[in-house]
Amino acid sequence: MATATTADQTAESVPVDTDEENLTAVLLDPDTIVRDEFNAREHDTEPDADLINSVKAVGVQDPVSVRPRPGGTYGAFKGWRRTQAAQIANATAKAEGHAKRQIKAYVRADLVGRDAWTQFLSLIENHQRQSMSPKDTLKAAELSLIGMDEVEQKQAARALGLKRGTGKRLGRAQQLDDATLRRASAGGMDLEQIAQLAEVEDVPRAQDRLLKALARDEAEEGGGRGHWDQELALLKAEQDDRTARKEAVAALEKADIPLLPTQLAYGEKDTAHPLSELTTPLGRPLDEVTHKGCPGHSARLDDEHQPLWYCADPAEYGHKVRPKPKPTKTAEDEEKAAERARTTACNRAWKAAAGPRKEFVTRLVRGSKALPEDAWRFALGVLLDLPPFYGKWAQRQEAEEVASFLGVKLPESPFERVRLSDLVTLSKARTAHVLFAHVAAAFERDMREPKGWNDARMQVRFLWEDPTPQQAAYLLLLEKLGQDDKGSYRLSEVEEQAVAAHRGDDAAGEPAA
Repeated sequence: MATATTADQTAESVPVDTDEENLTAVLLDPDTIVRDEFNAREHDTEPDADLINSVKAVGVQDPVSVRPRPGGTYGAFKGWRRTQAAQIANATAKAEGHAKRQIKAYVRADLVGRDAWTQFLSLIENHQRQSMSPKDTLKAAELSLIGMDEVEQKQAARALGLKRGTGKRLGRAQQLDDATLRRASAGGMDLEQIAQLAEVEDVPRAQDRLLKALARDEAEEGGGRGHWDQELALLKAEQDDRTARKEAVAALEKADIPLLPTQLAYGEKDTAHPLSELTTPLGRPLDEVTHKGCPGHSARLDDEHQPLWYCADPAEYGHKVRPKPKPTKTAEDEEKAAERARTTACNRAWKAAAGPRKEFVTRLVRGSKALPEDAWRFALGVLLDLPPFYGKWAQRQEAEEVASFLGVKLPESPFERVRLSDLVTLSKARTAHVLFAHVAAAFERDMREPKGWNDARMQVRFLWEDPTPQQAAYLLLLEKLGQDDKGSYRLSEVEEQAVAAHRGDDAAGEPAA
């Protein structure tokens, strides 16, 4: 299982159980050992025929790990399958003409009362010997992390290759059906990624898309999770969009306003008209307020899930339709509709791309390594040249984004004013990190909305097709930094589209348009 590989590799670099190195294994009667209540494996707990035959022939070679129990018994949290094989071998020893054997065991009195850590050690052991079912892995990881103190949680999460807070999401991952879990595991998803899949599973084709992104990351030099992060951000944006629609539909249902279908069956006539096209019999315009009492009062939702008010059947309810020539759908109309759909998709993708971008900046400025030279030189260039967008941002005195990057907690009350310089730990070694966080915050504020303004052309522009030279330089810088960091960050498709015309340009010193 891929999860096991990730956990094993991490466990090798982050030792989680050094106590057994100083213990001497003792010999115990296998019949005094039972399964520990906090053994992580709940399925496939029986020894197979090969294991039983091996134990009959040569006994159990590697010590099992047990905790003392009341009444002189022991609970096996590592090696329960081997223990059962030894019990079976001893039960048939006389009939098969060989002596009964004792079993080597590490007796872990230090784990009595430490159920969460015991379950975690059992999880690691079962990963390394024979992969458990994905459901057992998720359940054991979740329960063990929940029961640990903060120090143990941090150590265990590092050993399992999990981000902080992932343990809280493992419970939801257990709700995935077995087929989904098996496919995710076979496709190379680790515990962290399975938990993230569970968050967006309700989006159509979420698993397929994430598996493809994971395959792209693995195929590229350096690995990393750049493609995964971008695809996950898109899925979350689509999920938010679906949630917004559900909430809009629920609001209409609560107000007893019918939602008209957007597509009708073949041959069925659409009798509904928007209120903007209707009047009363005396010619007075209709709107939401004046039409509320009509039995045909209804709505459709636009691309932003805002209600457009309709009458389901104006002829039935005595309204007049304002005379106008019947529109003929042209190729130009279809092109405009396609362009609107493209704009909506690109706007959503642009907003989604901000998530992975900010996470990467956060990792850069909070990391223990020296900030890459490209990053601090870029920040110094902005601070020295003071492009207009930076000055506008500074005038707003918005500290939230900088604080978020640096992991500083601001006062919750808007009336409690503090200086960020009093909260940030300043040192010579961290100066470049703080300055880059400051500059990145200004860029993120400038790029927050997909729409911008082109001063030269005096018209609205979309950043995903016409970014300023400074914005393009910022994106290209992050792309390079991500590539240098083993592919830990990659531009999204919409960002790739934005910077395509700027590749090869040295735009860092140019003023923003």
